[in-house]
Amino acid sequence: MDMSVGAADTSIPFHRLFVSFKRLLPPPSETFADYLQELQTNVIKTMDKAKRFTNFFPNFVVMKKSIAFLPEDKQADLKQLVELVRRNIKEVGLIVLYGSYARNSYIDYDQRIEFGVPTYYMSDYDLLILTRKEIGAIQHALYSKIADAFFEHKNRPFHTHPQFINYGIDDFNYALSKGHYFETEIKRQGIILFDSGEFRLERRRRLRFDEIRERAEKYYNDKFNRGVDFLEDTINNLAKEKFVHASFHLHQATENFLRVIPMVFILYGYKSHDLESLMRACKEYAPEVYRLFPRDNAEEERLFKLLQRAYVESRYNPDFEITREDIDALLPKVERLRKLVERVCTAQIAYYAEQSAGSASDKTTTQPPPNKR
Repeated sequence: MDMSVGAADTSIPFHRLFVSFKRLLPPPSETFADYLQELQTNVIKTMDKAKRFTNFFPNFVVMKKSIAFLPEDKQADLKQLVELVRRNIKEVGLIVLYGSYARNSYIDYDQRIEFGVPTYYMSDYDLLILTRKEIGAIQHALYSKIADAFFEHKNRPFHTHPQFINYGIDDFNYALSKGHYFETEIKRQGIILFDSGEFRLERRRRLRFDEIRERAEKYYNDKFNRGVDFLEDTINNLAKEKFVHASFHLHQATENFLRVIPMVFILYGYKSHDLESLMRACKEYAPEVYRLFPRDNAEEERLFKLLQRAYVESRYNPDFEITREDIDALLPKVERLRKLVERVCTAQIAYYAEQSAGSASDKTTTQPPPNKR
């Protein structure tokens, strides 16, 4: 089965799984009670057959496949991205669109003035790539290659950006079977753009709010405290005038703070050291991160890129330079990021706790938790 973007919806209507009740019924019964009993028995048998049928084709029947509701230019973008992914990545079994474009709640372009600073916001094309094994260390190089080809002949700063994540099929199915929130929501809301027919997805288990709160709290305590530790290391190195060392720890503080936000809101940790990618992952839940690193003039852009480079170059480039003045300019931004992350994440965790307290112990979530900021 090779389904591609824009293909017609060929799923079998559910009512065709049933033959008419006339065919199901045996010869007329002696009493009306017998008639009802026989009818009930035959309907149960047919329902069981239908259930086995849908279990046999979990991707084909359960997940959506059509993006016809999107504008033609968006459909063309997604078709191009599918082609580029398949051309550059081996053993692709499924490509799934998820997030705001799958929900049809995306923002194409929104520009406004906030605190005197012009800002803009665009939703990303969020794409899940399922392969036989996880791509591994080269995945970000492949993503950059795909993005560069995609943006050729496009106005890159103002065109919708793709955001990729990758799983090996076994890892993704394990997450579904354990009820991991992010992965189960992808299966519930996602739209299949390409399906090789080779992979079968497990049934998703819905999480209760108390389970969501427990996991979110665990992720928050881990990553947020790591960020605080790195921030303290930055200050200590700055006092010793070890500016290059301080820059690495400042990058790590920023990375950990940014990673906390999606981990609390969608229970997913993005595997990236790229601060720009992590900021895009946060913007749906805390768009204020862009005000902390506005990049609206040459100096702001220089400082952000310096912080980006620090992750690699502070360790491996003997010619990497950063001054006390640079650290002094970046440190307050990261400290404000810490306060922002603490505020939005503790509020979201408190929301989970409220929902859990007001729910029966067996109540499960049926919609993504709203952004409580």
